[in-house]
Amino acid sequence: MSLGFEQAGFDVVAAVEVDPVHAAVHEFNFPTCATLCRDISKLSGAEIRAAAGIGRRKVDLVVGGAPCQGFSLIGHRVLDDPRNSLVLDFVRIVCELDANYFVFENVKGLTVGKHKVFLEELVSTFQHKGYDVRIPWQVLNAADFGVPQSRERLILLGAKKGLRIPDYPLPAVATPTCEDALGDLPNADDFPGLTESDEIRLPARAWKYPSSYGREMRCQSNDAWHFGYIREWDPSILTSSMRTGHSDISKRRFAATECGDVEPISRFFKLSPGGISNTLRAGTDAARGAFTSPRPIHFRYPRCVTVREMARLHGFPDWFRFQETKWHGARQIGNAVPPPMARAVGAAVIAAIGCVPERVGKAIKLGDPSLLKMDVSAASSYWGIQRPSGKRDRKSGARKRSQAETEALRLSAGG
Repeated sequence: MSLGFEQAGFDVVAAVEVDPVHAAVHEFNFPTCATLCRDISKLSGAEIRAAAGIGRRKVDLVVGGAPCQGFSLIGHRVLDDPRNSLVLDFVRIVCELDANYFVFENVKGLTVGKHKVFLEELVSTFQHKGYDVRIPWQVLNAADFGVPQSRERLILLGAKKGLRIPDYPLPAVATPTCEDALGDLPNADDFPGLTESDEIRLPARAWKYPSSYGREMRCQSNDAWHFGYIREWDPSILTSSMRTGHSDISKRRFAATECGDVEPISRFFKLSPGGISNTLRAGTDAARGAFTSPRPIHFRYPRCVTVREMARLHGFPDWFRFQETKWHGARQIGNAVPPPMARAVGAAVIAAIGCVPERVGKAIKLGDPSLLKMDVSAASSYWGIQRPSGKRDRKSGARKRSQAETEALRLSAGG
């Protein structure tokens, strides 16, 4: 959520990310922020202060979210999942940093069934630690905050007792469509160089005329930076756009699928130009859920969307980069809170603080591009940590069907 809160007017001075590849990408995009590739359960507030170099300065806000696997409606709902202990580590860090405010985000599933008891206990814990929490809590949909995607997240807002509790942001803008988000982008399949690289320099004529949403994503006005730092970047380079080598069989199936429908074999959702995207989530190429496909089918081209197109559907501007492989890039987007929604929440906290943010005049350089090329091993070495056990560099270990098997399934289904 770093980008959204920076755009709202906060100085993001430190970020904690346990995944070494994700941490490297964060360091590239936020070079002035102290990125800590650490397990939060083994990290103290004092260590975060030291890394950020803020001494005893007051911390206005701590923002975070725990891993979703213990709560998600998508996976197994196990209340006593040990990963849920990280939620209590979030409480601990808020208290150790003595923050005035906190924002906790998580999956919608935390608000239903047995998980609601856990959420109530979390609120009670914060209250016993000296924080008031905005009740009732709310689940926000990114589509209500200018994102061309239906994506619901629980947002919990809290403030130290005696301070004004932030209100939840109200939907303030129209929802852009998939056409608004993707219509101006060049078709990655037109450029052979994108089979070996995720970036290519293109002439201005390669881009179509953008919508107002597209202009913001391309940062064609100072307003597009909101209250965040301007980045030095080259808008003539199409990035995060490595092609996918679909077979002719797959392309025919994708082309035959109506917009807004699910392709029956892959179970991938096909975007509708006048609609919004289904929820983009972190997953592998073997994900089978029709409405949680990591990469849906483009409405205009018989292929899955690129990582850059996913980023557009998520509200990430074009200067923002991801790890160069499609698998890591899709996971990084699927794990992220859409920046426009995070920005709206951040603005609500700033309103509670009672300050007026100012635009930042200076531009900053992005990080070393080598950070975007690091696999798990290289990133672990960069951070000086042991490679996490069980981490894969690219894809799921699940065997993909051969094209013959896929076609046989299609024929047996009468397709």
